[in-house]
Amino acid sequence: MQSLINIVLATRNTGKTNEIKDLLKGFPVIIRNLDDFGPIPPIVEDGTTFDENAYKKASLTARYLGLPALSDDSGLMVEALGGAPGVLSARYAGPQATDQERCRKLLLDLGDHENRRAAFECVLSLAVPSGAALTYEGRCEGVIAREPSGDNGFGYDPVFYYPPLNKTFAQLRMAEKSQVSHRGIALRELRSEFDKVLVWLRQQMPQFEPSGCMGSKKDC
Repeated sequence: MQSLINIVLATRNTGKTNEIKDLLKGFPVIIRNLDDFGPIPPIVEDGTTFDENAYKKASLTARYLGLPALSDDSGLMVEALGGAPGVLSARYAGPQATDQERCRKLLLDLGDHENRRAAFECVLSLAVPSGAALTYEGRCEGVIAREPSGDNGFGYDPVFYYPPLNKTFAQLRMAEKSQVSHRGIALRELRSEFDKVLVWLRQQMPQFEPSGCMGSKKDC
C-alpha cells in the first residue's frame, strides 16, 4: 500500500484549498495549507514575473516546512497598459485597496481606449525542499468591459469580459469559470499528469514527513 504524500499549499485561502482538495480527490495525497502550521517567515513577492513569485513562495515554503509545497501566482495583463497591472495586480490600487477600488482604477487608467484586449495568466509551482520544482501555466484571453457587471468571483472578474460566453467572469457560475479560467486551466494540466507528479515526488523525497514540525496545529 502506497504511503500518503503531504502537500502544503502556500496559502491560507480556504476557497483555494478546497478547490485543490477537490481537484486531487482520489490521489494518495493529504492537502494542507499554512493554517495547519505555526508561523513561518513572511515571503515577499518581489519577482518580476508570475513564474518567479510562484516559485519563490513554493520553494521557500517547502524549505521551511520540509514538505512539498504548491503555490500559484496570477494576475491580469492589459495590452493597452503595457501589460499592467501584471504581477502587481493585487496591489495595483494600493496594498489595502478593495476589489472595487482596483477595478475602478483599472477602468480609469484605460479610459476610452479602443484596444481593450486583456488576459489573465496563472503559474503554478510545485516545489520540494531541495529547490527542484515543476511548473504549470494557464492563460485566458478576453477584453476589459466598459463597466463592472456581475456579483460572483473576486478581483477583476467584474470587468473581465469573456467573449465566448458573452459574460464577465463575475457573471459566470463557479463551475463555468473553472472550465475556462487561467487557474482552472493550470490546475487541470497538473491533474492530468498527477500520476507522473507522484512518481517525481517520491523520487525527490523518499521520506515525506519532516523530522519535526513548526508548531503544527495538528499532528504532523
